[in-house]
Amino acid sequence: MRKNIVAGNWKMNNDLAQTETLISELKSQAKTSDAEVMIAPTFTNLWHAFQSLRQEDIEVVAQNMHFAENGAYTGEVSASMLKSIGIKTVILGHSERRAYFNETDELLAKKVDAALANDMRVIFCFGEELADRKAGNEEAVVESQIKNALFHLGVDAFKNIVLAYEPVWAIGTGETASPEQAQDMHAFIRKTLNNKYGNQVSDDMTILYGGSVKPVNAKEIFGKPDVDGGLIGGASLKAEDFFAIVNAF
Repeated sequence: MRKNIVAGNWKMNNDLAQTETLISELKSQAKTSDAEVMIAPTFTNLWHAFQSLRQEDIEVVAQNMHFAENGAYTGEVSASMLKSIGIKTVILGHSERRAYFNETDELLAKKVDAALANDMRVIFCFGEELADRKAGNEEAVVESQIKNALFHLGVDAFKNIVLAYEPVWAIGTGETASPEQAQDMHAFIRKTLNNKYGNQVSDDMTILYGGSVKPVNAKEIFGKPDVDGGLIGGASLKAEDFFAIVNAF
């Protein structure tokens, strides 16, 4: 049975003092929830966040990682390095990584393989840009991104994968796909999985929506049958807003 998840992607925000403050506020807001709760601070604050939250029901996850175990990759971080400080989940394929750092489906397939080889869970992101949506190509783009990066995997690998659909035109723009648009795409994603791997993988897959989810729209979006939670950007930087979204379940 699939899980409900709300993950906060802090992106390149919050120094150590700001991280400490936000974590303290998160602790004060946290309560029993029907959703699994995650936060993804910057690399420099992962260890501190993990130590601060290890007694709480809030998992600390990484925003990215390299596919290599080690080597001459200045500025990069490997899966084993993340695991060594207690991090067991990593976000891969975020639209900003694809757009600003030229991450391709082929590169992301290698990152996914490396994470899984290290027994990490992957939150795999994908989604169409505005031009794709206007041209009616959104399903083809999404299908291609999923197939190119994930469809070399065996059935068992999907137990450690969470999917996150991000309509790129709705990230940080204030625009949001309607709950109906989100549901339609999530249903298509589930159908795509079903066609390749069968009912069990598609039925058990947690599919998150990532695109300007806010307290005012979270309940309606999460109420759709194929939407299992959210990958939250800006709203995750305010504890009250983040937990309002979590509590939409």
